[in-house]
Amino acid sequence: MNISIISVFPDLYRPFLNTSLIKRAQEKNVVTFDLADFFSFVAPKERIDAPTFGHGAGMLIKPEVVAKAIESKEAAHGKAYKIFFSPHGKKIDQAYLRTLAKTLEHVDHLMLVAARYEGMDARVEQEYAAEVLSLGDYVLMGGDLPAMVFLEGVLRLMPGVVGKQESVESDSFSGALVDYPEYTEPAVWHDKQVPEVLRSGNHAAIAAWRSDRALERSLLGHFDWFRSCDLSPALKKQAIAKIPNHYVALMHNDVITGDGDRVGTTSVTSLDMHDIARSAKTYGIKHYYLVTQLLDQQKIVRKLLDFWQTGSGVEYNASRHAAVKQVDVIESFDAVIEDIEKKEGKKPIVIATSARLVAHQGQITFHDQGIVWSHNRPVLFIFGTGKGLSPAILDRCDFLLVPVEGMSEYNHLSVRSAVAIILDRWLGLNIGSHALLVRRAFGSGQI
Repeated sequence: MNISIISVFPDLYRPFLNTSLIKRAQEKNVVTFDLADFFSFVAPKERIDAPTFGHGAGMLIKPEVVAKAIESKEAAHGKAYKIFFSPHGKKIDQAYLRTLAKTLEHVDHLMLVAARYEGMDARVEQEYAAEVLSLGDYVLMGGDLPAMVFLEGVLRLMPGVVGKQESVESDSFSGALVDYPEYTEPAVWHDKQVPEVLRSGNHAAIAAWRSDRALERSLLGHFDWFRSCDLSPALKKQAIAKIPNHYVALMHNDVITGDGDRVGTTSVTSLDMHDIARSAKTYGIKHYYLVTQLLDQQKIVRKLLDFWQTGSGVEYNASRHAAVKQVDVIESFDAVIEDIEKKEGKKPIVIATSARLVAHQGQITFHDQGIVWSHNRPVLFIFGTGKGLSPAILDRCDFLLVPVEGMSEYNHLSVRSAVAIILDRWLGLNIGSHALLVRRAFGSGQI
C-alpha cells in the first residue's frame, strides 16, 4: 500500500518514517510513502492560504491548492482513501482503528491530508474526505501530529508490520480492559518489589493476577470505556465482585420541607418503596433504606414490606419480590451508617445528591467513580424527599454529585426518577459505537 501525505511541513515526517517499525515495514515493502508539500502546487511566492470569509482570525488553506495536491497524487498512485484531520472529526479509538485496518487491507492508496493555520476550506472535506479524524477534545497547531499518531495506531494493526501479532491482539482498549502492570529486572528498585506471584513460575496464578489487575485498572481509571464495551456475562460478574458494594437511602427525615432551610419530615409513599427498589435491583444495589423517624409511617411501610417479602406477594409477583426483599425501613441516617458498617466492617463513603447547585468541597461528576472506589469502602447514595437534604446532612457527606439537569430550565424531577437516572449514570452500562463496530466486524464482540 502506498501512503501519500500532504502537508505544509513534510520534513516533519522524514525522521518519523525512518524510525522503528514503520521503517522496517518500508524495508519489507509492506508500505511505501510519498510526501508532498502544499507549496509545490502554487507558483513561487504565491500564497497557499487566504483569510476566512466573515469576521475571524487566522488563514485557511485554499480549496484549489488542496485539490491540485490530491489530484496530483491520485494521478501517480491511483484513487485514494482520503483521511483529513480536524478537532471536529471523529475521535480515534482502538476499536475504530481495528475496523479501519481491516478496510485498509483492501486499499492500495491511502492519503493523509494535514491542515495548518486555521485549517482549510470546509468544502474540501465535503468534496474529498472519506474520514475526518480527531485525537480528542483539544486543539493542536496542525494536523501533522494527529496524522503521525494515526499512522502509529493503524499500521501496527496491519499484517506484516508488527512481528508478534499476540502483542497487538492484547493491547489496551482492544477489549473492555486496559493492560495489566508489567515488570522487569531488578526485582527490587527504589524499595519497590516486583509482586511475588510474577516470580513464582505458576502460570495459572500469574494469569489470574494479571486478569485481576487489568480489571482493577479498567474500573478505577477507565470505567466509562469499560461500560461502553460489549461485556460478556463472565466479565460483568467479575466487575460486580470488584466494585465496592453500593447502598441507597431515601431520606424522609432531615429534609427541607418549606421555604428557606426549614427542616422537617415527609410522608413515605408506596411508590417510594416499589420504584426505587426496582431501580436498586437493576443496578446491583446491595440494600435500599427508607428512612423515617415517624412510628406510624414505619408501621405502614413494614406492613407493605411483609406482603412483598414474606407474604402472598412473593408468589403474586416474583420479580417485584426480588426487588422489595432488599428494602428496609429504618429510623435515621445514623442508623443507616451503623447498619452498613455492621454488614461491611467499614463505614461507607457517603455521596449526597441534590437538584440544586450547592457548595461542597467534595463535588464530583458522574465520571468520577475511580475517585470514590479507590477508597475501597462501601458506597452509600443518599437522596432527599421534600425540597432536598438538609444542610446538616450535606455537611456529613464525603462527596456531592452534580445535579441532574436537562437542556431546559425546568428541573423538578420526582425523586424516583432522579434515583433511576443517577444510578444509571453511575453504574449503568452504555454500549458505545466502538463496541458496535467490533460487533459488526468481528462477530458478537463480547469480551
